[in-house]
Amino acid sequence: MADIIQVTAEKIRNLQVKGARNVAIAAVEALQAHAIHTKAQNRAQFLTELKEAQAIFAASRETEPLMRNALRGIINQAQNTPDQNIDTLTEGVNTNADKFLKDLDTSREQTAEIGANRIQNDTVVFTHCNSSTVTHLLAKAKEQGKNFQVICTETRPAFQGRITAKELVEQGIETTFIVDSAVRTFIGKADLVVVGADAITSEGDVVNKIGTGGIAVLAHEARKPFYVVSELLKFDPETLSGTYERIEQRNPNEIWSQAPAKLIVHNPAFDVTPNRYIHGLICEEGIIAPQTIVEVVRRKYPWVF
Repeated sequence: MADIIQVTAEKIRNLQVKGARNVAIAAVEALQAHAIHTKAQNRAQFLTELKEAQAIFAASRETEPLMRNALRGIINQAQNTPDQNIDTLTEGVNTNADKFLKDLDTSREQTAEIGANRIQNDTVVFTHCNSSTVTHLLAKAKEQGKNFQVICTETRPAFQGRITAKELVEQGIETTFIVDSAVRTFIGKADLVVVGADAITSEGDVVNKIGTGGIAVLAHEARKPFYVVSELLKFDPETLSGTYERIEQRNPNEIWSQAPAKLIVHNPAFDVTPNRYIHGLICEEGIIAPQTIVEVVRRKYPWVF
């Protein structure tokens, strides 16, 4: 079943699986399937297989702490289980993976409920890229009978904003679609900005799709509150030791497939929004100041550390 790890990692690498939450789910389900069909003959071989899978997924996308935290938690639990029986170890991985996926759904529901309270009738929400947690929050507000509007960007170069636009229109939410370079023109029409996150550092800075940082600065200039919606497990514990969150550099062909020879094209997938531009972090524990992320994660998920 090694193939399922490689195939899933390749889908993640090639953006066939998009969004931090979806990436984490895909990796966990692949690890689960791999464990169920393991060929390992003993405990040591089984744990080695899990660690190898973990390394393959870690290399598939650099900026995915939710995926890394999920796999770390499941594999750590297997390592801390003294049982030598392969069937028992497999059952443990399967159970813990199911629990993680259930907890992830619960945290999304809690986050959506909390965030939906920030949206009232006639609110205009500005968003960027595609976040399943953000769209779920907006759908929740719609279910509550609130009439509001959304402005979303196309989000080049992969146009993830088109996914957001389609999802919102299907929910019956009035949506305006703009090019990224029109952000400054339209942000004044919004009441608040709501974006997702791919990673959160120990200082409460947020790594998200390229362009997010610029939108945060423009929101600050326009005096519009800028909220980040995220599961707490997108916190990257490696940043506690001074390590910078890695910014994935994508293939330049995503920007211009037939660029002139010798033209230098940079394609960073993400940028960093400093905590000073973030009005609040909407998560399963409520709306918190981004600077308190370490304290809140340590209380909620002590095993991350």
